[in-house]
Amino acid sequence: MNKFAFIGLFLFVLGNISVFSQGKIGKEFVAQDTLKSVDIDPLTPAKAAFYSAILPGLGQAYNKKYWKIPLVYGAIGTSMYFYLDSNKKYNQYRDAYKRRLEGYSDDNFSYLDNSRLIAGQKFYKKNKDFSALFVIGFYVLNIIDANVDAALIQFNVNDNLSLKPNMYYNDVTLKSNLGLTLNYNF
Repeated sequence: MNKFAFIGLFLFVLGNISVFSQGKIGKEFVAQDTLKSVDIDPLTPAKAAFYSAILPGLGQAYNKKYWKIPLVYGAIGTSMYFYLDSNKKYNQYRDAYKRRLEGYSDDNFSYLDNSRLIAGQKFYKKNKDFSALFVIGFYVLNIIDANVDAALIQFNVNDNLSLKPNMYYNDVTLKSNLGLTLNYNF
């Protein structure tokens, strides 16, 4: 019984001691984020997107990704070429069909009947519409690429933060295991 009284007295004394864990001290410590870049401009992605909207490829030049500019102009230019070519051929088939309905003979398309002229019009109209969608799509993709690249270029990517595959041998089964290691150094 003497042991139980001693343990009870010990718990009673510990339970009545005032503990203040959040007292005010003169100094405040602020944690610094070492992976975050110091020179972050939140308007950089908006500027790059605006420049690419004004002139395709200008946002990539603003981000100093000059190798992307020929890709932008190649994609938009190729799509524009197919749009203009399909538009020209669509107009040729349409004009030949209209002239045939008016009773004139057309030397260029005399070997085609009316159903083939209509099928040619539909084919080139569909190609023209797809090419216009590709021109608009590559233009928008150019703007999105400049915006995302400008946002991602501000992140600090160095050897202190790395993710790499690692192969190690299991001592129990004597087989190799593959895993990923995430290194975060302070």
